[in-house]
Amino acid sequence: MAENLEYYKVFYYAAKHGSLTAAASELSISQPAVSQALKQLETSLSAKLFVRASRGIRLTPEGKVLYEYVKKGYEQMLLGERKLASMLQLECGELKIGASDMTLKYYLLPLLQRYHEQFPGIKVTVTNAPTPETLYLLGQGNIDFGVVSTPVAGEKELHMKAVKEIEDVFVAGRKFIQYKNRMLDFGELEGLPIISLEGNTSTRRFMDDFLMRNGVELHPEFELATSDMIVQFALKNLGVGSVVREFAAEYLEDGRLFELRFNKMIPKRQICVVTTGEEPVSRAAQEFLKMIHFETGG
Repeated sequence: MAENLEYYKVFYYAAKHGSLTAAASELSISQPAVSQALKQLETSLSAKLFVRASRGIRLTPEGKVLYEYVKKGYEQMLLGERKLASMLQLECGELKIGASDMTLKYYLLPLLQRYHEQFPGIKVTVTNAPTPETLYLLGQGNIDFGVVSTPVAGEKELHMKAVKEIEDVFVAGRKFIQYKNRMLDFGELEGLPIISLEGNTSTRRFMDDFLMRNGVELHPEFELATSDMIVQFALKNLGVGSVVREFAAEYLEDGRLFELRFNKMIPKRQICVVTTGEEPVSRAAQEFLKMIHFETGG
C-alpha cells in the first residue's frame, strides 16, 4: 500500500474526471501537486496508472483495475463521512436506554415524547428490565445509560444522577377496610396476604431489607412481574399490594384502594440516571442526557 493514503484520494479524482486540471480544482490544490502525487503512487506501486490522452488523461489496464477498488473504498468513506455528519446533526442515529416499568412510565415517557418530536430521525430502543438487569446491560455496553430506582448495587463504580423522588406504599381494597385509618405496626403485615414484585428487582430488595431491619419478614402470597399487576390484584381484594405510590395513585384518589398507615415512615427512594462514565456515549445519547440535566436544573 502506498505510504500516503492521500495519493489514493488524488488518484480517485484524477481517474474520475480524466483530467489533472479538474482533479486539482476538486481538491483545491495545484496541478503540479496532482501530478507529483500520481507519480509517487505509481512509484510506490511499481505500475503505470495513467497515459496522456488527446483530452486529459486515461487509465491504463492496471489503473482501471485499481480504480474499481479505490472507487468503492473511497466512496464508502465519503458515505461514512456524510452519515457521521448526519449523526452529529442529530438527523439520524440511535439512542439505547435501559429502564424498568416504573422508570419508563413515570419518568422517561414524557421525555421520550419530547425527544422524538425534536429529533424524529433518531431511532430509540428501550430495553425494559429490572434494575439489576439494566445495570448488567450497561456494564456490557449494550445501552447508553440506564434509568433505575435505588437501591443500586455497585453504586460507587457508577455515575448516578437522582432525577425524581419516589415513595413505596402498601395498598388494599374494600376487603381490608378494617385497616383503613388505623396506625399499624409493620409487624402486622406478617398476618396479611402480601402481593409484591418478584425478588430480582430493586423495589422488592429495598422493601425486604427495610422490613428486615424492623424485625419483619414477609412471605408474599403473590409475586408478580409488574407493579401494574400488583395493583390489579389488590383491586380484586387478593391481598395487600406493595408498590410505588404512582402506580396506585388513580385508585387511591377515587377510593377503590386505600393506603395503609404505619407508625414509622418508609424511607423515600430515587429514580436515577446511571452511566458508567468510562465510555463516551453517542451524540444522540448526549442530547438526551442534556435534556435530563436541563429538567433537573443541572
